[in-house]
Amino acid sequence: MKKIWASFLVMVLVIGVLAGCSGKEKSSADGKGTIKIGGIFDLTGGTGDVGTPYAEGAEAYFDFIKDEKINGYKLELIGDDYAYKIPEAQKMYQKLKSKDKVSGILGWGTGDTEALRQQVAADKLPYFSGSYSENLKDIKESPYNFLTAASYSDQARSALTWIKENHSGGTPKIALLYNDTAFGKSPIEDAKSFAKELGMEVVDEQIIDVQALDAISQLLNMEKKKPDYAIIQQTWGATATILKDAKKLGIDTQFIGLNWATGEGLIPLAGDAAEGFIGVVTHAFPYEDLPGMEEIKKYLEEKGEKLDDKNQKFIQGWVSAKIMVEAIKIADDPTTGEGIRKGIEQLKDLDLGGLAAPVTFTSDNHAGTGKIRLAEVKGGKFEVITDYISY
Repeated sequence: MKKIWASFLVMVLVIGVLAGCSGKEKSSADGKGTIKIGGIFDLTGGTGDVGTPYAEGAEAYFDFIKDEKINGYKLELIGDDYAYKIPEAQKMYQKLKSKDKVSGILGWGTGDTEALRQQVAADKLPYFSGSYSENLKDIKESPYNFLTAASYSDQARSALTWIKENHSGGTPKIALLYNDTAFGKSPIEDAKSFAKELGMEVVDEQIIDVQALDAISQLLNMEKKKPDYAIIQQTWGATATILKDAKKLGIDTQFIGLNWATGEGLIPLAGDAAEGFIGVVTHAFPYEDLPGMEEIKKYLEEKGEKLDDKNQKFIQGWVSAKIMVEAIKIADDPTTGEGIRKGIEQLKDLDLGGLAAPVTFTSDNHAGTGKIRLAEVKGGKFEVITDYISY
């Protein structure tokens, strides 16, 4: 009899250990447990200028809701810096999946997001990236990738449409300035094709490093083609270099930057060379009076911080995290990637309080919106000059 009881106790202990090793964190008396979301961020790499405030915004949103029960669960963001290196992103992804057992991921770059998309699909982990590559729209190739802002190609198409509608004095000539990364090259072929559709000519292309401190030779080559407009696909650092060198050379081309070229961080880097620069705006500036800004302001005040000290990329990270959480709220099973994906696909005209265009996802469409605004630097500050537009 003693042997039977001993065997029974051993069995109970084994079952308890196995239960403790499962991917789902043990539930507590006051909730169902914790759902973990991974973060793959660039803080120190080639795009860290915009990647750092984006990561801070995402982390801030998870901190903002840390005491709430979302669909009965606590939520936790586990993020780290991969320094814009694809092999590091792959290592981090494996850790988040296997060790941390996350149910979704907030990623970052185009090169790493595209490199990971087959693994993401196989592992059924919803993936919101800071990349808005057109390639990620293909649901057959990227069934677990979601775009929370207009794709780079849609941004370029909308900018070209705006040029077509607002240019006077003949057919506008276009130049394209970008870096030699998957991010830089992402919208280029689509921009050229769409410009042709609109009857406009792309007269020049120049490759400028994402961390360039000198762009004079490229700008001199561009100037020979006399473009009316130059569309920039860069982050703040290289964009500032382009604008400063263009001012030195007396180039009067109108520069228009896509979303990562745009934002407050550009202005101190470019100085007065930023005046007149037009940028694609996918997310609100902190100084805009919008309903969605109130919760951010409240959160920051509780932390002893000020909204004035944050920038648009902080808002962008906050919004990306918020959309993921909104999906978890309505998911039938928020503990699995497959369940969260179904929750995302139920989001329809999600009102973000003006912080970004409303987003809609379906089982057939993982591009949340195609809308952008444009803003111009006037008196050392970005001023929005359009409502939400699309091509």
